[in-house]
Amino acid sequence: MFSMIKNSHALKLAINVVALLALVFSIGISVSYGAVDIKLSTVWQAIFHFESKLTSHQVIQELRLPRAIAAALVGSFLAVSGAIMQGLTRNPLASPSIMGVTDGAAFTLVMMLAFFPGAGNLGYTMAAFAGAGIAVVLVFMVGSFSTSGLTPVKLALAGVAIGTMLSSLSSVISLHFQLEKEMGFWIAGGLAGVNWTSIHILLLSGAAGLFLAFFIARSITLLSLGEDVSTGLGQNNVVTKVIGIIAVLVLTGSAVSIAGTIAFVGLIVPHITRFIIGTDYRWIIPTSAIFGALLLVISDVTARLVNSPFETPVGAITSLIGVPFFLYLARGSGGSKS
Repeated sequence: MFSMIKNSHALKLAINVVALLALVFSIGISVSYGAVDIKLSTVWQAIFHFESKLTSHQVIQELRLPRAIAAALVGSFLAVSGAIMQGLTRNPLASPSIMGVTDGAAFTLVMMLAFFPGAGNLGYTMAAFAGAGIAVVLVFMVGSFSTSGLTPVKLALAGVAIGTMLSSLSSVISLHFQLEKEMGFWIAGGLAGVNWTSIHILLLSGAAGLFLAFFIARSITLLSLGEDVSTGLGQNNVVTKVIGIIAVLVLTGSAVSIAGTIAFVGLIVPHITRFIIGTDYRWIIPTSAIFGALLLVISDVTARLVNSPFETPVGAITSLIGVPFFLYLARGSGGSKS
């Protein structure tokens, strides 16, 4: 069945349309359920016929709708980042969380909170971009120390090591400056504090990051076949990698600055997408964006309901799904070179 889907553009398009409809429905469910359940009809009225005097409409417009939209955007950004990283490195274990990118973004965020607390949302977002870039450089430097070169497992181990180091430094700084409450949000991952300003930041950065991702989609498909093959076809792999890394930094940095270190979305979704859709990144990137959005919206709803009325960090939900998936991939990838 899946082989038939991979060879049919119509079936791929149908899957994306169905997934998009499921995403819209899940956003409606996310807006409806919370400390107080609200009917879907009320949600519809609050969105299209808003009345400021109604408390339920205010709750939907100011709290629940921004949160649901942010979950969809953050999930799509992390999934696309993971797809790009896996395609560029030909490493099945690559993702923003495994490669330490999210921990790098969180590290610079705690630095900003400690030394520049009045920087604002834009300052935090730019710091997250810089931290993600630092993490990428460190991971590839450490992973390249081996004389036998980079392998999927070595790259993943370097990412885990750098991520753990940066996470530990973040904890030390937050303890010293008494920022435990502020950093607890980013370390656990969550969407409780999202507002429309956060959505504007995500939309602006996401537009740039997704444009770059779509721009190099065909080049990533060629690169995933091997550097010799893509070079033989006349492709400049250095340019492709640079653009891909910039896209990952923009998408991951903005996602972490808003929602914290939500793990494993960028690992799980691209694998599921490739299994269903195939290896053409012109389909993998948009499909991963939809699947990633759907996964995080559902995870956020689960996080709110699993221990109601208390809220479970959404990062805990994605980790419960992702850890077994990572172990399965690590076992299957062995030590083969990327």
